[in-house]
Amino acid sequence: MAQENKVTALIMAGKRSGALDPLAARAGVSQKSVVPVLGIPMIERVAAAVAACERVGTIRIVAHDSGEIAILPTISRLIDEGRLTFADGAFNIVDSVFSGAEGAEFPLLITTADNCLVTPEGYTEFIDKCIAAGAGGAAGLARKEDVIAADPVGQKRFYEFADGGYSNCNMYWIANRKALGAAEIMRGGGQFMKFPMRIVKAFGLMNLIRFRLGNGSKDKLFEKVSRRFGFSLVPIELSNGEFAIDVDEERSFGVTEKLLRQREAA
Repeated sequence: MAQENKVTALIMAGKRSGALDPLAARAGVSQKSVVPVLGIPMIERVAAAVAACERVGTIRIVAHDSGEIAILPTISRLIDEGRLTFADGAFNIVDSVFSGAEGAEFPLLITTADNCLVTPEGYTEFIDKCIAAGAGGAAGLARKEDVIAADPVGQKRFYEFADGGYSNCNMYWIANRKALGAAEIMRGGGQFMKFPMRIVKAFGLMNLIRFRLGNGSKDKLFEKVSRRFGFSLVPIELSNGEFAIDVDEERSFGVTEKLLRQREAA
């Protein structure tokens, strides 16, 4: 890709509420994104992986406290190179996405500061598949079998479709400003498994029934959602089940460190 055709990456590193995250409290830091994972702050790991992806141009970190992040070596270097800037975080994911997207060049890759296991190659795979699919918006998914093969307890939440179970990889694609409206489906954290009325609001009652009963494939469901939104919303299946394991709490923190040790040993 020529520089002017590269993707803008948004790394979501804000706080979900005003409360201190338990992992941050244990690590003695003010926000989860700077909690060390195998000795390296998670936001630094993610920023390094995003920066090493050959499809990514500029990077924006959406955060509440940029000062604690900006002094990290990798972040500081990317700032000095003119590649990385900050945007103000809000206390919900949708407003944070809109903040990060303000004035940005499309398309956008959205990832999260706790995606410590996603590699540069993983981001490249996602972006290439989004472009090949002509996606207006997209979400990265990993097959249940691949996630369990990566680690049997690393991720416990799966979306069950007629064509199998899948887990969210916290990777999203927004091709243009029209597609930016799809960010509304993530309001409140996008935790559709816990709060099915969010599916009703975003997708419609019949799609909720199909989703809950699993009597439709993921592609068919996304096709119906696409018609509702008026642009192509695509599920992107990724090849590595580790990409669905992020650092949410002590269990997934331990799993992530274990998998990173295995990579280093290899």
